[in-house]
Amino acid sequence: MHLFVTYSMTGPTLFPGSNLLPYNGEVYFFPGFFAEEADSYFMRLQEEIAWKQEPIKIFGRELMQPRLTAWYGNAGKSYSYSGITMQPLAWTETLMAIKQSVDKITGVSFNSALLNLYRDGKDSMGWHRDNEKELGTDPVIASVSFGAPRRFLLRHHNNKKLVQEMVLTHGSLLLMRGETQHYWEHSIPKIAAPTKIRINITFRVIL
Repeated sequence: MHLFVTYSMTGPTLFPGSNLLPYNGEVYFFPGFFAEEADSYFMRLQEEIAWKQEPIKIFGRELMQPRLTAWYGNAGKSYSYSGITMQPLAWTETLMAIKQSVDKITGVSFNSALLNLYRDGKDSMGWHRDNEKELGTDPVIASVSFGAPRRFLLRHHNNKKLVQEMVLTHGSLLLMRGETQHYWEHSIPKIAAPTKIRINITFRVIL
């Protein structure tokens, strides 16, 4: 039986005093971070980003990712995961505006961003940790969401019965830092109910 600790859209939002993890990491949630610009950014990202669906390798099998992706960032900041290597496209004006807002509140100068487009409830993200060597020892990852809300799950890597759950809403910002990627896996599960498009941007620092 899983132990769920749930945080709603109106849950703790103070930074840095409201760490949503009980131990082994830090996660902070800002549900209305892009309240004024969210609709505009959502439409522009759908139109401007060079979305594509790529195959990945999971346990030796090649499968198409259950979502569309794109990789943007500074020149030379490539990123490898699940058997693929992504070369960065140049920042768009929209991405740069979003990044500057995220940089300001986090105090981090992000140099890359992985974008995911979830077309419907069938698109998902499996359990994983962002612990690739390019990200360094204790990576800071800022996750911005636009469009349809989706459940976001975290579970402890060594105690998979400990699961945290929250809803990532339109215009929200989720920040993961410290030891989080060592000890906590995260996922976006499939949902059966009809849902619309969601776009997620995870800003990273590639060393």
